[in-house]
Amino acid sequence: MHLASSTLWAVVVLLLFSMAEMRRAGRGKGLKAVRNGLARDRWRGNRRHGRSGAARLLPPNCTESLQSRDVFLDCQERGLISIPSSRSWSKEPKHLLLARNRIRILRDGAFAGFEGLKSLDLQQNQISVVEEEAFRGLWRLKTLLLQHNKLAMVSEEALIPMPNLQYLRLYDNPWNCGCTLESLVQTLQVPSNRHLANHARCTEPLRLKGKKLKQLDTEFLCQDSDQGPPQGDQTDPSEPGKPSGIQGKPDATVSCHAYLYPEPRLDCSRRDLTEVPSGIPDDIVHMDLSHNSIRQLRARDFHEARSLRTLNLKDNDLEHMEKGSLSGLLHLHEMDLSDNNLHFVQHGVLEDLYFLSLLKLGGNPWVCNYSIHYMVYWLRLHPGVRMSGLQCRSPVQHMGERVEKYVDSYYRTCPKEAQRSQEEHEELGDTDPELWESLLEVQGTLEENPEPSHLRGPQKYQIIRLS
Repeated sequence: MHLASSTLWAVVVLLLFSMAEMRRAGRGKGLKAVRNGLARDRWRGNRRHGRSGAARLLPPNCTESLQSRDVFLDCQERGLISIPSSRSWSKEPKHLLLARNRIRILRDGAFAGFEGLKSLDLQQNQISVVEEEAFRGLWRLKTLLLQHNKLAMVSEEALIPMPNLQYLRLYDNPWNCGCTLESLVQTLQVPSNRHLANHARCTEPLRLKGKKLKQLDTEFLCQDSDQGPPQGDQTDPSEPGKPSGIQGKPDATVSCHAYLYPEPRLDCSRRDLTEVPSGIPDDIVHMDLSHNSIRQLRARDFHEARSLRTLNLKDNDLEHMEKGSLSGLLHLHEMDLSDNNLHFVQHGVLEDLYFLSLLKLGGNPWVCNYSIHYMVYWLRLHPGVRMSGLQCRSPVQHMGERVEKYVDSYYRTCPKEAQRSQEEHEELGDTDPELWESLLEVQGTLEENPEPSHLRGPQKYQIIRLS
């Protein structure tokens, strides 16, 4: 009996000891679990919950944003060599931005899972191959950007999965306009496809170099590529589409990079441009021409840019703006002319800018003489314009003075000073003699009507009182 009791106590002690060890092990595992949990929490901080509720990891450095209730997946300039997985979003994206990566090939089914896309931006990659089923499933896609790549040929079948495509950009690719491109060219030339590949041009063969795909005669695409250019169509290989010996303006679609989202934008900055390029798409809203070497704005430079709202001309060598150089910019809201070489703005240049609200003028050597008055009068007639940087650089006695203050002081002393300032007029040299004579003629009435005669409208009617 005593032996059985001792055995029972021994078993109880062993059980208690085992339970204590298990509790100690449990505490150790609990601490480890806490550490693992913190690590998981940190990892989950970089994740998003997918549509199914499962956590999904975004591609490296890609970002999501919501604009006008549409989800944008921005993977631009991330060094990607392939299309990110469709399991990469927190909400189904409508716009996928993949510009400025290193993608070379679009393989069949590359966009599987992206069936809800409205736009796809693949410009400025190194794409040379598009397989026939690459865009399979993208039946909602309306905009496809493939400009600035290395495409020489794309099959017509590649466009079939996108029946709702409205905008297709293919320019600045080395298109080989031979037999293999015949079906694509025929598709692009269908009247209902008027917004597809408008600016794409042939690079090869030589006889078709510079020709637009939309204007090719498909009957001649399969001709022997060794044949020379047709009679009367001699082209200069260095200037596609231009007759030999004639140098045309740079083409905006080749010299600049266009982006459609979030708004149509044309980036022409730092392109060594010496003039405003031609062929500005009429839907562009923002245009950046900063940090170039443009010395002059010519008449009708922006006549195609009907939708432009912001124009950046900062840090050029701009010296002169012709009358009519800004004509047509009826919707322009912001313009940056800072850090140029402007001495004054010619009369009439700003007359089309009805809705301008911001004008940057700093960093220019403004000369405070009679030629600067037009700028001040225009600004006073448009009080809603926020202006900055309009300060006299010369002559020395007005250096650093606000131009508006100079103009006010000019008219306070004008009747006496203007009569004995012919020498100053000759020193300035750039004052229009006709304007000077007009000033001398009306100086007796300046206090009643301080606006120069060249700014007043012509008198159309003469009132004669009959007694």
